[in-house]
Amino acid sequence: MPDPRALVRRIDAATPPGRDRAVDALRALAITGVVLGHWLVTALVADGGTLRAASPLQHLPELAPVSWAFQTLSVFFLVGGYVAARSRSSYSGGHLAWLRSRLARLFRPVLVVLVLWTAVSAGAMAAGTGPQTVRTLLTLALSPLWFLLVFAVLTAATPLVARLHPLWPLAVVLHVDLFRFGLGAPESVGWINIAAGWLVPYCLGTAWARGEPGKGVRLALLVGGTAATAALVAWAGYPASMVGVPGEPVSNLNPPTLAAVTFGLAQCGAALLLLGPLRRALARPAAWAAVALLNLCAMTVFLWHQTALMAVTATGLLIGRLPGLHTVPDDGAWVLARLAWLPVFALALLVCRSAFLPYERGRPKGGGRVVRAHCPDRDAAAEVHGSV
Repeated sequence: MPDPRALVRRIDAATPPGRDRAVDALRALAITGVVLGHWLVTALVADGGTLRAASPLQHLPELAPVSWAFQTLSVFFLVGGYVAARSRSSYSGGHLAWLRSRLARLFRPVLVVLVLWTAVSAGAMAAGTGPQTVRTLLTLALSPLWFLLVFAVLTAATPLVARLHPLWPLAVVLHVDLFRFGLGAPESVGWINIAAGWLVPYCLGTAWARGEPGKGVRLALLVGGTAATAALVAWAGYPASMVGVPGEPVSNLNPPTLAAVTFGLAQCGAALLLLGPLRRALARPAAWAAVALLNLCAMTVFLWHQTALMAVTATGLLIGRLPGLHTVPDDGAWVLARLAWLPVFALALLVCRSAFLPYERGRPKGGGRVVRAHCPDRDAAAEVHGSV
């Protein structure tokens, strides 16, 4: 049996000395938040031979604080802006070559998701599965892809937005919401915030790459973002949940509202203030190994975590209608049962990771520094990438 302590030492030794481990930790925290958030608030209810999506937040609005802990997309964009700006400034080639090297690892595994789910949906329809069930499954499986499209656009525009102050896109979000909610503009106006809303934390990331903001501004982001979000929810009628709730007329996330953006500012302030403690914690080889291993399969985890949930749900139907898996999420018993299912989802995700990780890894290209630490339990190599 392989020695975990030997693997920990090998990963620690293979890490470049100048690597900022806190950046990887923030990315790992963000991906963990997204996965756990989806697993906790996504219910597939078996109803009359069909599966329909539901959420415990529909029936238990007091659980809205759960969404505050697990809606971590702003941290993704913060780290993404930081890494892209650092990478672009140190890259000696042209912009298109740099962009291809940045996006290759993002979109290579996406093709596998699209091919597999095209086959699954066609097979399900041929087997007589109802269109509502197929539509529900496809929506859950492919919903993570919107994030990658927005992220790709912002990455491509990095040289243009690297000097853009975050207040500019924040002002756009403010005015869009004013027109949308205050002046009766068409709902379609809100889709401007898909770019403007996520540009705010992305710009904060590029500012971080320049050595900004200082500690005082970081604290102001945390306190001011928290106060602004509380005020918008308490007095301006914004939803308390920071994720979409089926059946609700307004979602803070789809498209992003001003409340989602101010909440993201608070998250970014907290993340930047945590850099010091994270760096000290990750000086411990075991802690760093856990973070590094998650980052090596981050895209696979992101793309397949909903598939893992659906695989467990579909398999469970062979037994019967199981609590916390196929039942309506309308009471505390469902919540407790769903918590008990989380380890099963994790095991299914490990199977997906084993099957699909090679499509994420590929062969590294571009100017990034790569160190390989050979694992004793398999022939594959764990790649530890440089910070930029």
